[in-house]
Amino acid sequence: MSQQSVSDLKSFLINGEWVSNPTESFESINPATGEVNYRLSVATALHVDAAVASAKAAAALPSWKEMLPHVRAQILMRIAALIVERGDELAGLQMAENGKVWSECKAQAGSAAATFRYYAAVCETLGAEVTPSRGNYLSMTSYEPYGVVAAITPWNSPLTMEAQKVAPALAAGNAVILKPSEITPSAGLLLGEIALQAGLPPGILNVLTGNGAITGKSLVQHPGVRMVSFTGGTASGRAIGMMAAERLIPVALELGGKSPHIVFDDANLEAAVESIVGGIFEGSGQSCVAGSRLFVQSSVYDKLTALLVKRGQAIKLGLPDAPGSQMGPVSSFAHRTRIEQLVASAVAEGGQVLLGGQRPEGQEFEQGAYYLPTIVAGLDNQATAVREEIFGPVLCVLPFTDEADLIAQANDSAFGLASGIWTANYQRAWRVARALETGLVWINTYKQLSISTPFGGFKDSGIGREKGVTGLRLYQQSKGIYWSMDPDNFPVAATASTES
Repeated sequence: MSQQSVSDLKSFLINGEWVSNPTESFESINPATGEVNYRLSVATALHVDAAVASAKAAAALPSWKEMLPHVRAQILMRIAALIVERGDELAGLQMAENGKVWSECKAQAGSAAATFRYYAAVCETLGAEVTPSRGNYLSMTSYEPYGVVAAITPWNSPLTMEAQKVAPALAAGNAVILKPSEITPSAGLLLGEIALQAGLPPGILNVLTGNGAITGKSLVQHPGVRMVSFTGGTASGRAIGMMAAERLIPVALELGGKSPHIVFDDANLEAAVESIVGGIFEGSGQSCVAGSRLFVQSSVYDKLTALLVKRGQAIKLGLPDAPGSQMGPVSSFAHRTRIEQLVASAVAEGGQVLLGGQRPEGQEFEQGAYYLPTIVAGLDNQATAVREEIFGPVLCVLPFTDEADLIAQANDSAFGLASGIWTANYQRAWRVARALETGLVWINTYKQLSISTPFGGFKDSGIGREKGVTGLRLYQQSKGIYWSMDPDNFPVAATASTES
């Protein structure tokens, strides 16, 4: 990164300038080693005031407000190119802060670049509508930016999550204040630097570091912020939603999940096993769409469970940058403690640990926040570990008898983000997909994601849809325009006098 990443205290970005707060700071901890990465400044309410003022002023300047879409798209394309150019740097920052393995961090840096390219294309090509009139007038829809948007992102995948908010919000014509998680702040700071390098006007993207209680709350409650986009836990999302409701501003919430991954007895079990393992153990299970509730038809329950245990034993746990590592640590030591508590609750409620259920042994794991891939059986759908989002490498396996039993169990959850179905029967796949109360359904695959397809949840999993064309419209408000075609409503043109 630039000079601010190697200094004793990392700064944050306001109006194109790097600002430090020497009186309030916090540490970034490497979960793989327990070592301190660096210290970062906390943005206080006064810094939020300054960031909002700069964003509001920048958004109102003709140089941004009247910038033609194809010109704005060129800036987004340059951001994408610079993300590719600095992809290793971005991946390294994420790896050091949340412990994801190098291959996943690299892939997510590539995904972030692709997101900016996609929204550059949408920005340049998206049109509005001429609506059917009911009289002698022309009616149309115009889409306008909100002005200043607050984007608050989580720690599990900052590279992709920040791109998924910042790119469409900029494409829509807004100024953005990005508040990354205090656990993974550096990718957002580097994105701010890249945006300036790409030619984004100062103040259009500000990046503030700090925690939710100080920085995040000040940002959501600030009267100059006209829209909030948040990805994170359901409890935090609910609190943000309440603050936004008091201010009567729109909010987009992409929240937690307890996704059902379903295997019928006619499925390709070997293919299903690979997707199940990837769906829960990739990223140490720290994914909102993790397939954490596995429902298996009773007739193949024992066979599939045995295959899963064998496959789980083969996962290579190690340092995120070690050759061949498939799973690194969880994001923090506090988070590992919570995972351990929920696994203990599963055992206390009658669950049997078939795999893992503890910290790994070995000197290489002693200093990091590691936890083994874990499979728990013997619980019903009311167990604490089945109902609460663990957000870790813990899979709860439950049997079902028939389609009706499966749908009843799968939908008996406060969450409704994602689901997966494995079956050879396309008619059953369609019926179950329609019946599941989730915003995303995978059939004979899992965790396939595309920036072009809308993403979001039902129930406590959130409000609004990111990605796709709707992901840009999320950051705009529509305006109806009526233009009379009645000649009587126009001034009569003066006629030249015929008199000499």
